[in-house]
Amino acid sequence: MGFMSKLLSFGSDKDLKRYYKIVDQINGLEPQFEKMTEEELRGQTDKFRERYANGESLDDMLPEAFATVREASKRTMGMRHFDVQLIGAMALHEGHIAEMKTGEGKTLVSTLAGYLNAIAGKGVHVVTVNDYLAKRDSEWMGRIYKYLGMTVGLLQNNMPLELKRPAYQADVTYGTNSEFGFDYLRDNMVTRPEQRVQRGHNYAIVDEVDSILIDEARTPLIISGAGTKSASTYKDFARAVRGLERGEDVSHDMLTATEDVEPTGDYVMDEAKHTIAATERGLKKIERRLGIDDIYADLSGQLVNHLQQALKAQYMFHRDKQYVVTNGEVKIVDEFTGRIMEGRRYSEGLHQAIEAKEGVLVREENQTLATITLQNYFRLYDKLSGMTGTALTEDAEFREIYKLPVEVIPSNKPVQRVDHEDLVYRTIQAKYNAVADDVEQRHAKGQPVLVGTVSIESSEKLSAALTKRGIAHEVLNAKHHEREAHIVAQAGRYGAVTIATNMAGRGTDILLGGNPDELVRERLEYEGLTMEDVTPEQLEQFNAEAKETCKAERERELPPAA
Repeated sequence: MGFMSKLLSFGSDKDLKRYYKIVDQINGLEPQFEKMTEEELRGQTDKFRERYANGESLDDMLPEAFATVREASKRTMGMRHFDVQLIGAMALHEGHIAEMKTGEGKTLVSTLAGYLNAIAGKGVHVVTVNDYLAKRDSEWMGRIYKYLGMTVGLLQNNMPLELKRPAYQADVTYGTNSEFGFDYLRDNMVTRPEQRVQRGHNYAIVDEVDSILIDEARTPLIISGAGTKSASTYKDFARAVRGLERGEDVSHDMLTATEDVEPTGDYVMDEAKHTIAATERGLKKIERRLGIDDIYADLSGQLVNHLQQALKAQYMFHRDKQYVVTNGEVKIVDEFTGRIMEGRRYSEGLHQAIEAKEGVLVREENQTLATITLQNYFRLYDKLSGMTGTALTEDAEFREIYKLPVEVIPSNKPVQRVDHEDLVYRTIQAKYNAVADDVEQRHAKGQPVLVGTVSIESSEKLSAALTKRGIAHEVLNAKHHEREAHIVAQAGRYGAVTIATNMAGRGTDILLGGNPDELVRERLEYEGLTMEDVTPEQLEQFNAEAKETCKAERERELPPAA
């Protein structure tokens, strides 16, 4: 941690001491709330709202509100918030970022701050990283809110606008960062005020806050309209730039030393700066293939742009790295999470250039009608907070850009994970062979193995290496993201081998022997049931059976007694 972060986080222990005093108050209220009838507990929400309307602050109601949610969680889900989860929720309520270790139950923590802030009736937005988690959390955590008489809304990709308005009118609304952002843009393009779906930006809880507010902060959300460019032009340029020879980059010193120095090859590329340009030789070759005398004679600059995008598409953007091709469509892969970014397209004709390169249907180029970055969108909120496992390293950025301090929340129990030193290999192939050897040895003992990769291409290379060795495994990458939760949740089963891009693991517990919650969800799905269809007694029975199954699996992990 840098000196500035240490300086800025000075006094955080003082906050923790203050939080622990409030935890004592909440714990002191527990016997009183345990004695309440169903009606009395559910009636707390109306009482809180009445007190708020009479001028009492949310801070004053916090101990009682948290005690209410904890008791509701115990009754509906059989989960009692740990003391450290109460502390994490206090940090969220105060507009801080709660850094909590993986597996500490951030999803459950959000219900405390979400409920307290929803009392004001202005809406709470819980922001997740994908549609699956938004849907899962709205149903799973939604049981607590609904039990206490609050409404829960859900936003999904491609949801009709008429369903979005009631979702935003709910007390707590779950959705992805891009869905909230795009709805804001659409609301600014309507012709009549009543067509808007959002009702303001009161309070947001952002899950995986470092990914959304730092890594993707500058990502522009763009709403486009139809343009007028011809698809044939993209195809012509795609053909013209194929098979060019890459030249050596010419340094600035060499260029100033003599004017006779010319870059070799047909194009030069700087991958670090993300720039590419045709050399004089390459330009003549491209013009000859296109039957154009001088590309730069086009005063509109459109031909030059076509050339630039075609070169980028051919030599800087690679299939199964920056994008995938599924069902005849080019889909962008998020460089940070490895997920497919549904509905997103590269701008300035680059997407069309890639479509022409891949030989799929070239869709009409669009022109930008409205745009906003995620950074600017989330700065609209009156109060903003977030949760993640890794935030302190970016503490200075959070404070500078969003005025968000990071609060490190202690873990409920000491962390037992062992972090080994990095291993470095001379070649990529040597690294893959070493990984495959290691996986083979561990798999032979029945030890579950989870391998993280940085790209789809890497995950598929490693998959091929394991297939050659006859090791059964699951591959989780942007091509199979709809199976993400199931694969990750069962990655801890006896002998399981899972290869995943860094998209994996968000919001899903990996437990030795398998995840009983996921087994219950699978059973409900198989039997065509939802959580609302089963009684608490049935759910308890399903949970017990799932736990027994996982326990049997887990005991296979234990070595034989000496």
